[in-house]
Amino acid sequence: MKSTIFISKQRSAPLVFTRHSSFTIGNVNMAMVGVRICASLPSLFCSRLLRPELKSICSYHKKVVDHYENPRNVGSLDKNSKRVGTGLVGAPACGDVMKLQIQVDENGKIVDAKFKTFGCGSAIASSSLATEWVKGKSLDEAMKIKNSDIAKELCLPPVKLHCSMLAEDAIKAALSDYRIKQQDKKEEHAKASS
Repeated sequence: MKSTIFISKQRSAPLVFTRHSSFTIGNVNMAMVGVRICASLPSLFCSRLLRPELKSICSYHKKVVDHYENPRNVGSLDKNSKRVGTGLVGAPACGDVMKLQIQVDENGKIVDAKFKTFGCGSAIASSSLATEWVKGKSLDEAMKIKNSDIAKELCLPPVKLHCSMLAEDAIKAALSDYRIKQQDKKEEHAKASS
């Protein structure tokens, strides 16, 4: 939780807000805050470094933290393979860039998915979740994954919805790239047989 300093005219020691406990309202984890008095500014900075309860008040949901700290399916697939579709999308407003790749078997089922993302924790979590969800799905089923489903699963706040939108766009771009490669493959076979 961020500590906020208020120095009153009556006191020489700053007041510092500290976290005492937390509780949940719906899907939102709230923190109860108390006030303590520090003897001096050096003790404030020292206690801030040594006390783990002085963490940021605006924290990510536990599902986002889980996917951020333990991302699933990080890496790359062979982009030149006809069985691999690659989607590369970005959001100029926030600077997030997401690459999502899918590998499809001969039956049209997604057998593997990988991602690389440059961005915030919500962008990384959205990418990680998207790769988990597309695995084992057909191309049509994967196309039905919506950003609202990703945002709901990760409990993203409105300010982070662009991350789930990027994940949906990356899935669609990867599917589109795969379909283009398959069309090119069919055209090559047609030319070779004529």
